[in-house]
Amino acid sequence: MRTLPAREHLPVGAAGPRRPVLDVVIPVYNEEKDLEPCVLRLHDHLSRTFPYAFRITVADNASTDTTPHVARALAARLPDSVRSVRLEEKGRGRALRTVWSASDAPVLAYMDVDLSTDLNALLPLVAPLISGHSDLAIGSRLARSSRVVRGPKREFISRAYNLILRGSLAARFSDAQCGFKAIRRDVAEQLLPMVEDTGWFFDTEMLVLAERAGLRIHEVPVDWVDDPDSTVHIVRTATDDLKGVWRVGRALATGSLPLDRLARPFGDDPRDRELTGVPGGLARQLVGFCVVGALSTLFYLALYSLFRLGIGPQLANAAALLVSAVANTAANRRLTFGVRGRERAARHQAQGLVVFGIGLALTSGSLLALTAATGDPAHSTELAVLIVANLAATVVRFLLFRLWVFPAPERSNGTRTSRWPPRTRSSVYGAPGAGGPRTHPGCAPPSSACCSPPPSSTSGT
Repeated sequence: MRTLPAREHLPVGAAGPRRPVLDVVIPVYNEEKDLEPCVLRLHDHLSRTFPYAFRITVADNASTDTTPHVARALAARLPDSVRSVRLEEKGRGRALRTVWSASDAPVLAYMDVDLSTDLNALLPLVAPLISGHSDLAIGSRLARSSRVVRGPKREFISRAYNLILRGSLAARFSDAQCGFKAIRRDVAEQLLPMVEDTGWFFDTEMLVLAERAGLRIHEVPVDWVDDPDSTVHIVRTATDDLKGVWRVGRALATGSLPLDRLARPFGDDPRDRELTGVPGGLARQLVGFCVVGALSTLFYLALYSLFRLGIGPQLANAAALLVSAVANTAANRRLTFGVRGRERAARHQAQGLVVFGIGLALTSGSLLALTAATGDPAHSTELAVLIVANLAATVVRFLLFRLWVFPAPERSNGTRTSRWPPRTRSSVYGAPGAGGPRTHPGCAPPSSACCSPPPSSTSGT
């Protein structure tokens, strides 16, 4: 399976008037009034401030007014830097996919026709992509240093939407829907075929998949003024976005997306190289395991208290521990050790039950010792003893999970690799072209230091 090469600075002089470095797409629908001043203002700004060749592409989303004529007139007026593309179906996502997929520019961007975002943020937006530092870049209206003028209704909707993304899809970028984004073309070639939405949820889906694949997303604080004449239908857009969140969340949970093809190798910085004998991702796994363990303990105690109403302490403990153990193994499998999909799920649960047996022996033995010592202990005393016994079992459980149930894949030289960020199921088990040892052009065999797993970072969040 094809993966992305290491990021590099775009070569100087590689582009010209017919092959620009930057292609800025402006999706429009019935914008006959605003289109011309928008394009002329953007063209003037780029001509004065942008040091590379550029192109402005007007993507007409099946407009029914004179927008297509205005777009063609602008392309005829500025033939070297403006072009017009007509689509017979509506959808911002459809327009961006169509134009970006056909563009020859190495950096692709888009902005809304109202130019709500101050254009001084355009060069900071695309500079990290040109330099090879980042894969995608977004404007953020929610960054601390951003200056935003808009009504309380849109402010509430925007912040609520981003909270939903953080809570449901674990998104770490701050502003999903700001109409001011850019992407490297080599990333777009691999990423766009995975994005299903053709409307307003398109760029959110693109960002979520990119972040889950470990690509670097650069955020730029922007100055932004709301357009009171915006034609966006808020209720319909919000409904479609929520449907998209559910669809993407389900796809990520089942591991059906081939995110491994977006994997990038580390660069040539010696600090990126793996050190022999150093466990990969230990700190992150400890944090994830502790969070899952705390929630599992609360779940276990609630179940025990419920079962204790009808049965004795031994049976209540065994039943509560069994149910919580299955849930704990499933949660650690996905969240702590990054294993996706159904492959080997049954085996992992079977191994988890062995770990459960050890926990059962510790907790049941503690109850037996308590009963032998006090005869008829109080319920609160039982809970206190079980908490201590579970803490001891937790240490054993983490070691067994890390070393036996979900071991890190082995390199050819015998060292273990880091599994952060989590990949799909194929990357965890080192399938061909996935997250295991791989090379890129000019790299030595898989044991070479330059073939390390890709990093995961979102700058500026």
